[in-house]
Amino acid sequence: MPAVDRPEPPYLQIAGNIRDDIVSGRLKEGDAVPSAREIARNWNVAMATAMKVLSTLRAEGLVRAVRGIGTVVQTRALHRSAHDRTISIARTGKVYPPGHYAKIREAGLLPAPDRVAGALGIDEGAPVIRRRRTTYAAEGRPVSTSVSWFDGAVASKAPLLFEPVRIVEGTVKYVADRTGRVLTATHSQHAAGLAGAEEAAELGVAEGSAILLSRNRFLSAEGDVLEYGESAALPGHWIFYEYNIEDGA
Repeated sequence: MPAVDRPEPPYLQIAGNIRDDIVSGRLKEGDAVPSAREIARNWNVAMATAMKVLSTLRAEGLVRAVRGIGTVVQTRALHRSAHDRTISIARTGKVYPPGHYAKIREAGLLPAPDRVAGALGIDEGAPVIRRRRTTYAAEGRPVSTSVSWFDGAVASKAPLLFEPVRIVEGTVKYVADRTGRVLTATHSQHAAGLAGAEEAAELGVAEGSAILLSRNRFLSAEGDVLEYGESAALPGHWIFYEYNIEDGA
């Protein structure tokens, strides 16, 4: 049976647009978001719809009301996933929004473990580049720690991967640009887990604390895996995804 096209209600479309600006970093912590009157005027919707936009964003923990100012962005509970970082690269040219930064703990070449070889589509034991980083938000709060893996075959074209320094545009865009490929998709998996010794030390929590584990693959138009990543993030930080559900009944 053909699917029925049911577009999202206007308030969800507008909330999604503002949410994308927050997630990508175009709107940062403390920035004002449009008032209900501005939303109603700019989007040509009723005031009731505009008010629903702001209440949705408040319910998601992305904005808060400040007396005398209006509604402003708050990002303390926001965890930026690999997908979010891809959006940020495309919209701002930077992988991290203002106020967020990363410290590269190590970078080097080693034989590919089995799971990494499988993710990158190479032979076990083949050379891979490994980069470990910890990401911080405002006031130096660690929010996630991660390891990125790259096929060692890109080493000659992407030498910065061996340097323990930040790559402003993000490692995956750097690799894509240096190898003449285009980033087209990200595949992400998430699961609850417990912090091991390394994650606990980086995140400033007790070993065995609850954390969010993620695995991400960044794909080129040709289907090559440009980067495979594994990360651990603190609890209480939200990831946002939107899915369009088609009713085939």
